[in-house]
Amino acid sequence: KTNSGELALADAPRAQTKPIRHFIGNQIPLDILNDPNLARAIKPLPANYSFEIHKTIWRLRNGNVSRLALQFPEGLLLYATTLVDIFKTFVPSIRDVVILGDVTYGACCVDDYAATALGCDFLVHYGHSCLVPVSMTTCKTLYVFVDILFDEEHLVQSIRKNFPNRTDKIALAGTIQFASAIGKVRETLRPFYECFDVGRTKPLSPGEVLGCTAPNLGDGEVMGVKRRDAGEENGKKAHDAIVFVADGRFHLEAMMIANPNVPAYRYDPYERVLTREYYDHVGMQNVRKSMILRAKKAKNFGLILGTLGRQGNPAVLDRLERLFKSRNKETVVFLISEISPERIASLSESGGVDAFVQVACPRLSIDWGEAFVVPVLTPYEAYICLEGTEAWDDVNTVLSKDEGEKKEVPSYPMKYYADDGGKWTSSRFAERQKSMGNRRDKPSVQLVVSSGD
Repeated sequence: KTNSGELALADAPRAQTKPIRHFIGNQIPLDILNDPNLARAIKPLPANYSFEIHKTIWRLRNGNVSRLALQFPEGLLLYATTLVDIFKTFVPSIRDVVILGDVTYGACCVDDYAATALGCDFLVHYGHSCLVPVSMTTCKTLYVFVDILFDEEHLVQSIRKNFPNRTDKIALAGTIQFASAIGKVRETLRPFYECFDVGRTKPLSPGEVLGCTAPNLGDGEVMGVKRRDAGEENGKKAHDAIVFVADGRFHLEAMMIANPNVPAYRYDPYERVLTREYYDHVGMQNVRKSMILRAKKAKNFGLILGTLGRQGNPAVLDRLERLFKSRNKETVVFLISEISPERIASLSESGGVDAFVQVACPRLSIDWGEAFVVPVLTPYEAYICLEGTEAWDDVNTVLSKDEGEKKEVPSYPMKYYADDGGKWTSSRFAERQKSMGNRRDKPSVQLVVSSGD
């Protein structure tokens, strides 16, 4: 009621509308995107290579970076000086740029330690995915995958011509440079096949394969969720073929090792050629079994921690040391940047070491095999040898070539960075570090002790 006694209508409650928020914090400013001088400076670089220069310049300006480190795999090193000129020209705060020249095999070789030691306050790592989270690096780090565009339609037509049956079950994968193209090709070809998957091992991107980490298609490790269908449980092949996009074999071999019974094909996007690829699974697995059996007789072990970037994982080494101590085995730790048969032979002779376990790259043991004069095991094989961890196959049996042709070969796991890997893998180290938080920029703690007066 009003003061005069009349009834008044109350104002209808207004709908609570949330204010429209415009998220512009992560948008690259237009003065960088539309800079004609920057556009001219970028022109000498390949147009189909995404070096993410605008984004990088924006990050460097925001960080007021003064000393920058750049790291490349060998295939991209020829563009290093061009990028140096661009960053020194368009980022006023930069006074110096360092090109890290050590060999870089993968993202495990990201060398933030060297960058920090050289006084760099920012590192840009090209050509690999972010296996080591930026929250863990000792200096601010940016990963640039260098996405490479190619004639995707040619790949589509190549697959359709070579696999004409709608019932063909195909898995597509490749290296990180072609991950976006792999996703597009998958969407294009899915209507033409009953099963056209993109392999995936988490935490890697869909379609991405590393030299030490690859999906097991028999376990349904494809884009989406891990699954097993009735056909797989009845012993039928999960897939009829793997099509792998890459210009080399190293990453493809990891996919083949994890899936020895699925025919593999490699599509070279530069040569525009699809080829059938082969791998001696029986020979490799027999060598690994032999090395494990020989190592079981060893008394003195050498534990190698790789020092090439972040390749060596101290947490895995720590777990191995505790395992060997519990088995009363003598160990000595070696820090080595690059492992070779010659170096292993020298250490074995001079140090009286009967066998080694290397915490660096599992492929060093697998690829070199019998070139080592003494067994050089992976962490996974060390757990089989000492702890009795279940092996991929009976290590006391030898596979024959005829056997490998007549029946399925067991799958050797390639799980070094997989989320569902065992305690011998690097993935658990990342999870533990994540739970501990970011130590990079935390202030030091000062303790004040009272005298009691």
